[in-house]
Amino acid sequence: MLQKDIWLGGQQPSAADREAFEAMNEAPNPATEPNAFAWYSIVSKFSPQVRASWQAAKPAAPAKENKKGGKKEEKKKEEPKAKKDDDDFDPFADEEEDEEAEKAKMARMKEIAKTAKSYGKVVIAKSLIIFEVKPWGEETDLDALAKKILGIEMDGLFWKTEYKKEPIAYGVFKIVIGATVEDDKVSTDELQEKIEAFEEEVQSVDIAAFNKL
Repeated sequence: MLQKDIWLGGQQPSAADREAFEAMNEAPNPATEPNAFAWYSIVSKFSPQVRASWQAAKPAAPAKENKKGGKKEEKKKEEPKAKKDDDDFDPFADEEEDEEAEKAKMARMKEIAKTAKSYGKVVIAKSLIIFEVKPWGEETDLDALAKKILGIEMDGLFWKTEYKKEPIAYGVFKIVIGATVEDDKVSTDELQEKIEAFEEEVQSVDIAAFNKL
């Protein structure tokens, strides 16, 4: 069906498109099913609210009945066919035209899929933060403290599992630990305050590096 129309219901989206889309677990393979993939990419750009408003495809209007109860016959205008000489007859002309039309349509569908896919990309702003956590003294168990820090959870926060211990002075070491955060979800100040909340072990928290990804 998608070989002739963009939508399952014809020239406009319908409930059939919504139901078929919701029944699919993943996008079709663009290499083996380019038409279905292009259709899936276009439908996915609409929000669930918009798709919910799609109605069933309208059925074809029934033929009008005449006064006697019979169906009124529609008059079809026959266009005069141009006469061709036998020498001009080409049995493969229609086949070649169909192939060219199909190639043009496939190229168009691929362009639609490519455009729809690019519109669907959402760029999430992220940053990489390196913290330096200084303890009160050499008695502080830095491994236990690092475990507490890695246990901090926030939506959009992703800790680096590895951390380093670097010397400060007089046998005291600091923890150098990094995290990737989604800028719209995680406040750097709030995250720093959560680390400083371990006040029995943490003397201070400094940001050693802050890089946008």
